[in-house]
Amino acid sequence: MAGRLIQHHREIDSLLAGLRRIAVLGIKPESRAGQPAHMIPAYLLRHGYEVIPVPVYYPEVTEILGRPVFRSLRDVPGRIDLVDVFRKPQDIAPHLDEIIAARPRAVWFQTGIRHDDCAQALREAGIDVVQDECLMVEHRRWRSGH
Repeated sequence: MAGRLIQHHREIDSLLAGLRRIAVLGIKPESRAGQPAHMIPAYLLRHGYEVIPVPVYYPEVTEILGRPVFRSLRDVPGRIDLVDVFRKPQDIAPHLDEIIAARPRAVWFQTGIRHDDCAQALREAGIDVVQDECLMVEHRRWRSGH
């Protein structure tokens, strides 16, 4: 069954209601605490989600937000509900195979990130996709009941 392109608030709300484990591809370490790729995962952790750090750089970092770092989505044990992507659009395609292999329920491309070809490949693999939306903004809206 093909995945959906999630674009409407009610679909986003339904997705958010079912999340527990979020792998963050491209997460930044504490040394970059002011950047969205650290602030948003920290926010999610504070709101009770299990955040799984999957940084692309920072080979010396073994833990982010007090959680052990994984170097690939393929290395993450157990089910991943959502892969939250902090990568430039042109840098997403090299991660496509590992994202599909991880079999998350959904993939979220953060604000400013859109890659229609990769989104289509993910959907063909049965994975729902959100593009160009901020997970933190949408979570706040969902929590407030709007």
